[in-house]
Amino acid sequence: MKKIILSTVFFAVLSTLETGIFVGRAESPTIGALPQEVYIIPGGDALLNPNKPNYVKRMSITLTGYSSTVEETDDTPFITASGKHVRQGIVAANFLPFGTKIRIPELFGDEVFVVEDRMHRRHSDKIDIWFADKQSALRFGVQKTIVEVL
Repeated sequence: MKKIILSTVFFAVLSTLETGIFVGRAESPTIGALPQEVYIIPGGDALLNPNKPNYVKRMSITLTGYSSTVEETDDTPFITASGKHVRQGIVAANFLPFGTKIRIPELFGDEVFVVEDRMHRRHSDKIDIWFADKQSALRFGVQKTIVEVL
């Protein structure tokens, strides 16, 4: 039963990816416009290689860094909005659901980050990367780059 469901999902994704490239702004009924341009990229042979995750969307995003301090978060700085403990690879984003995996290839190569936290609602078009200490977050600063949603 699981194999049938998995293959149905795989073929649905494959047929969506094979339809071509979508370029434009996407709207979400609950969170409004996504930041910048959203690209749906054809999968090609990357879908056949499970060792190399394929991305579904690429978007230009402003990135910032944060750490576990009360002045940067809330009164529970080591617990994310999803209820998980902070760790390397956690990001905060308001426009992506919890559990969404992303890559930031220009800055972090093939490292995969997971959305487990939220930002203040005025930051609906940014991603905040968790760092173990405040100095690392400050050194990272504000950067704009391409993010791949897996």
